[in-house]
Amino acid sequence: MTDPIADMLTRIRNANKAGLEKLDVPASKIKANICRVLKEEGFIKSFKIAAKSPSEIVIKISLKDGALVGLKRVSTPGLRVYKSYRDMPRVLSGLGVSVVSTSAGIVSSRKATTLKLGGEIICNVW
Repeated sequence: MTDPIADMLTRIRNANKAGLEKLDVPASKIKANICRVLKEEGFIKSFKIAAKSPSEIVIKISLKDGALVGLKRVSTPGLRVYKSYRDMPRVLSGLGVSVVSTSAGIVSSRKATTLKLGGEIICNVW
């Protein structure tokens, strides 16, 4: 798999459209941090890192009804997108949020702007 973050976002998008309440995605630290930002912004109910077996660790995500409308991957492995805090994108005129990888970790675009941190725009959520 060349882009595991895009795979996670696609799984969340598909589960949301299918009306599922829970889904599992393969775990990594960056995926867990993206889920933390989505939970802080109110797009998902909760997430938990669990081990199905000693070699298979997954993130169990609980979705909210109607909270998530769309997800879009912005920065890809072939084309990285970086923005300063002054140029942070406004998703749906402020109704959505961007997930940004900064020097202080993965945060939302709102928090990156208040901390005056720029970084790589991972995805847009609305």
